[in-house]
Formats: sequence, C-alpha cells, structure tokens
Amino acid sequence: MGPQERAILIIASRVLSYPDADLFEAKEDINACMSEEIPSVAARNRLQVAINPLFNFKPEELQQLYVSIFDLKAKFGLYLSAHELGDSPKRGAALIKLQKLINVAGYDRTDNELADYIPMLLEFLAVSPETENSARLVKRLSVALQRIKEHLPENNPYYGIFSVLMDFVFPQPTREDIKKLEFEREEADLEELPYPIMYK
Repeated sequence: MGPQERAILIIASRVLSYPDADLFEAKEDINACMSEEIPSVAARNRLQVAINPLFNFKPEELQQLYVSIFDLKAKFGLYLSAHELGDSPKRGAALIKLQKLINVAGYDRTDNELADYIPMLLEFLAVSPETENSARLVKRLSVALQRIKEHLPENNPYYGIFSVLMDFVFPQPTREDIKKLEFEREEADLEELPYPIMYK
C-alpha cells in the first residue's frame, strides 16, 4: 500500500467518522492532503467529487443524515464484526482479537469506539506497517465495505466515499466472498456453529 492509498484511507476515516465541528474545520486540511498526497488525477478528482456534497450540508443536517444512515440501519453500519457476525455473542471474541492486533501494532487509539469501528480501522491501516495480520484485515474490510456500497443508493451523499475506497484502495471481493459473509453472518447466531473461518 503506497502513500496515495494511505492518504485516501486517512481522508475516508475522517469523513466517515461522526461529522462533528472538527470535520468542517478540517476541510482545508483535507483538500491540502488531496493535493499533496494523491498524485493520481483520477483518484483525486473522484475523491473531491465524493466529499464535496458532504460540506454542502449544515453541520446539524449532516449529523442527522449520518445517524439516519449509519446508526439506524444495520446493513450500512460501520462496525466490521457486525457485518461478519450480526448480533452473535461471538462478536465479543472478535473485538478482543482486533484490539490485540491494534495493540501489537502500537497504534494509539484516541476514540471511545469499539475495536471494529471501520473509520478507526481505516486510519489504523493508513499508519501501520504492512503485515500478514493487516493483509487479512484489508481483505475483511474489503468485503464489508463492498457490502455497504452495494446497499447504499448511488445518490446517497456517502456513496462516493465507499466507491473511491473500493476502486482505489481495497481489492474487489469475489461474489463468493460476499456470499460467504452473508452466510456466516446468518449462521453466527446459532451457538453450535464453529468460529467463522475469516478469523482463523
């Protein structure tokens, strides 16, 4: 993963986090990051088109939109293990594994979110060295991000961010990967089933 991909991850992490006042104050910094760290004209233009609509909202309007999309609808949720395991109690073990991965990498978290919060994981990948564990995390995130993208209407203001991530950063998951995620998510609610293969 090169500097351009890492820059896109940083910007996406910020834009996909809850849109507090800091987001609007960071607009110029985000634009500067795009200009300085994303040499591809295609990637830079796509990212600019993706984030511009968000800054056309008033802060309170964007906050309401964000909650209505990501907090109230499970298929758009920003928690990785929820996409993989639904409401299964096995999510607890998955969160512990993710937190261990983050701790081992030396990443210093400054939020109060769960360890599977996707915006935080995007930033984690942006600043962490590439390892076997991070490569597995990239694959897991690619499936979850594609799932969100496929469910979001194309006219949704947040659709463009997921589109840029899947076109310029993450590998395209196969149809089998998507089906496997859906199957394991449904089956995870049955306690007798083994731990999902994605965590092995």
